[in-house]
Amino acid sequence: MMQWEQLLSLKKQGDTSKRLRKEQDDTRLGFEVDYDRIIFSSAFRSLQDKTQVIPLSKTDFVHTRLTHSLEVSVVGRSLGRLVGKKILEKHPYLHNIHGFEINDFGAIVAAAALAHDIGNPPFGHSGEKAIGEYFKTGNGQQYKEQLTAKQWQDLIDFEGNANGFNLLTASRPGIEGGLRISYATLGAFMKYPKESLPKKPTSNIADKKYGFFQCDKVFFQDVAKDLGLIPNKTGDDMGYERHPLAYLVEAADDICYTIIDFEDGINLGLISEDYALEYLIKLVKDNVQVEKYKTLTTKEDRISYLRALAIGTLINDAVNVFLANEEKILAGQYPYALTDQGQYTAQMKDIINLSIKNIYQSREVVEKEVIGYRIINTLLDTFCTAYNNKFEGRESNYDKLVLKLLPERFVTEKMDLYDRLLHICHFVSTLTDGNALLLYNTITGSLK
Repeated sequence: MMQWEQLLSLKKQGDTSKRLRKEQDDTRLGFEVDYDRIIFSSAFRSLQDKTQVIPLSKTDFVHTRLTHSLEVSVVGRSLGRLVGKKILEKHPYLHNIHGFEINDFGAIVAAAALAHDIGNPPFGHSGEKAIGEYFKTGNGQQYKEQLTAKQWQDLIDFEGNANGFNLLTASRPGIEGGLRISYATLGAFMKYPKESLPKKPTSNIADKKYGFFQCDKVFFQDVAKDLGLIPNKTGDDMGYERHPLAYLVEAADDICYTIIDFEDGINLGLISEDYALEYLIKLVKDNVQVEKYKTLTTKEDRISYLRALAIGTLINDAVNVFLANEEKILAGQYPYALTDQGQYTAQMKDIINLSIKNIYQSREVVEKEVIGYRIINTLLDTFCTAYNNKFEGRESNYDKLVLKLLPERFVTEKMDLYDRLLHICHFVSTLTDGNALLLYNTITGSLK
């Protein structure tokens, strides 16, 4: 059974002494410092030019990954505080002995939710697939025989969640421990606390994807042990049951992308308002103030009002599901997403299915994803080739020029092939949609 006082660990990478909650300065609480460090990081800033639904779109009201992350963070904070209030009522020793407050839960979930997309490459999920397919079916196949099975799986199944863990925690000269995020926040961030193999060994939601690369395995294990996460793999395989607050981070993301992507689709004209209302009313019929609704004269205001009510409804539902299953969650015996077990699961699925059909598979999205595939494939091939040629002492003049395009922090020697390939994947993943396109135009000679 996991213990809340352990799960709420304020420890940071490199700490040599304990950080006790009751000794914390409440004006600069460690969990809030996590939030600040993420906000000020360059990786978070780059999310402003990574679009949420429609890649490369400059349409005014389409969400970027940055606005999506801020919204998920706000929803996560509400989820955390609502759950925290009940947890402290149920386990008063957490406050009386250890000094934990309701807002601690909110701060942890808000920080983890803020970072939840920080590792996503340009062009959304098609960007992840494009990186994986460069190695699986592209020129990257040539490296397979020189890597272990798990190293190879990291590359062919490139995962934004694992990349995010690396961005938050990887050391570089003078920057030990990356952003030095508290272990509680890292635990809440880790939606899939396992390595890339075995792939989907069970239907447990924690096994759906993976959460760390092989290069981060040792530190990942340190975090999991400190938090008291429950191991669920045997032999040479590493994996754990989720940190309870990871369920809330996931729920915040599920709620936001379901409702807000839908709202974007309506505002873009991809889904008719009448059709949309039918779906949203099912979520909010118990809370709508009909008189207020009738005073709203624009489509945008009507949808905005219903969206706010829908998010509130789904927050309360997720909190109820979490609290009803708290003991199972602490015992590592809850293999579901909260939103898959709620009162409104069917309604959310209906909205997602409509979004898939009308938004995610719209011509504009498909066209931009095709462009994204070409861009990422070209960048990976160009930089992996140049980087490896340099290491092997056979770089061409062109390779030398290409490597001068790498940002200063990526100009570093990597002795191991896996580390070199992952290093270039990290570089490409940190590019914004716009920068990736500019770099592609430079490499292909498209002087636009």
